[in-house]
Amino acid sequence: MTALAVRKVAKSYGPVKALDGVDLDVPAGSLTAILGPSGCGKTTLLRLIAGFAAPDSGTIAFGQEQVAGPGHSVAPQRRRVGYVPQEGALFPHLDVAANVTFGLPRAVRRSRQHLAELLDLVGLGAEMSNRYPHELSGGQQQRVALARALAPGPSIVLLDEPFSSLDAALRLSTGRAVVQALRATKATALLVTHDQNEALSLADQVAVMAEGRISQTDAPDGIYTRPANPKVASFVGAAVLIPATMQGETADSALGSLSLVSPSMHGPAQVLIRPEQIALHAQTAGAGVPARVSDVAYFGHDAIVHLLLEPSGEPITARVMGTRPPEVGTPVRLTVHGPVSAYPLTGNGR
Repeated sequence: MTALAVRKVAKSYGPVKALDGVDLDVPAGSLTAILGPSGCGKTTLLRLIAGFAAPDSGTIAFGQEQVAGPGHSVAPQRRRVGYVPQEGALFPHLDVAANVTFGLPRAVRRSRQHLAELLDLVGLGAEMSNRYPHELSGGQQQRVALARALAPGPSIVLLDEPFSSLDAALRLSTGRAVVQALRATKATALLVTHDQNEALSLADQVAVMAEGRISQTDAPDGIYTRPANPKVASFVGAAVLIPATMQGETADSALGSLSLVSPSMHGPAQVLIRPEQIALHAQTAGAGVPARVSDVAYFGHDAIVHLLLEPSGEPITARVMGTRPPEVGTPVRLTVHGPVSAYPLTGNGR
């Protein structure tokens, strides 16, 4: 069942076209991530869904109810939307209990059991209810903001880059807590983010957005392993894109004959190889393409190895385990593990 349906939605601000015919379906009870760079239109889309602004054209529906369309717009307060902004936007003069229950009917606000259930849902104990926002960590503030958004039982929860101000470790733990809370309530949620790791690790579905349009919507593994085009491939994870000639189920390239994810036409193409698919072997190994290490970026758990193919000097990037990264200048041989995606080149070379 579709909880949210966006059809042909467009929005401009003067000469700037923020959204250009956006289509999106969000299944009920799922978390969909809108992933894209700054300025691509993702926050504008969230604002239109919330009712903070109206689309120039197109429709937005919650289930069977159209909330925005030509000559028709349901007021934000009537859309039953929970909204979690970037900084949480808690009321500094109210304690946690008052922040979470703000806007609820008086009888519900007085229910300590309802408050305790909400705090427990987002991983906070009842002892936190008397604390004020300045007494909470950034992650705790975002959990309180989520509890407030969930309190009235919204039809959909909108999260506008809610973890962007948190450090890496806190982002991970807070993100997981938010996902668990959403799933516990079977809430439908839309997460706006520019962080690909966040989108891939938290969402049931990812919609990649660029220049006011959604380029691809798929499960996280589909977005990563089968990107719709080279732009999506380059934005979602590290990508090695090299020229090749398609031969049906394989493609001939500078890294040898590569198996394709799906059979394709014959002719020139770009192939996508993820850096972790490229394995390094000793120079004495029989198989593989010769190369030389030109640089190494060490990250502890893994390392990015920059290589130059020999004798062409074509640059290639590989990701290896961080225990023993090779030294700069080391001659190696390269093989590619697993199938790759191919993108046929048109007459203009794109």
